[in-house]
Amino acid sequence: MFKNITDSQVTITELMLPAHSNFSGKIHGGYILNLMDQIAFACASKHSRHYCVTASVNRVDFLNPIEVGELVTLKASVNYTGRTSMVIGVRVEAENIQTGEKKHCNSSYFTMVAKDDQGKNVKVPGLILDSEQSIRRFSRSIARQEQAKNRSTTFKSTEFKMDDHLELLKNHNAQIAI
Repeated sequence: MFKNITDSQVTITELMLPAHSNFSGKIHGGYILNLMDQIAFACASKHSRHYCVTASVNRVDFLNPIEVGELVTLKASVNYTGRTSMVIGVRVEAENIQTGEKKHCNSSYFTMVAKDDQGKNVKVPGLILDSEQSIRRFSRSIARQEQAKNRSTTFKSTEFKMDDHLELLKNHNAQIAI
């Protein structure tokens, strides 16, 4: 079975309150991460029609601070489907409700796994790729998976070759004492 990407897309908008702020008066990054995880769950569950769990989060860069009183909109879309997993793209934007100015605050990729009632992984519907953008996003997810496999192999303790990396460390804020 295959589903259209638009069938599972989810958008939420929330007003940022003082209770969501950190000590510097900006919205706490942990609060935004919590919202991102919630919308990734909603999108993945909507696509798979099963309970889903977060397997990993690929890079979250906080590009712009979010202010108390701004409207934050999170958009989630299925970018990739494997056998039992999905990559959910999440985009966060903040809007100043007085000026209407919008800013991109961050984007991230959540790998979610569908589970059955016994907690076992369950097959998910595939994606219908109906645009160049959907093909680009699906392909990018495949490339990210390959990069992650290569990273984990290169730096696995049984595979790591220290001498291959010593030259690299010379230009960084570290002192080798072994």
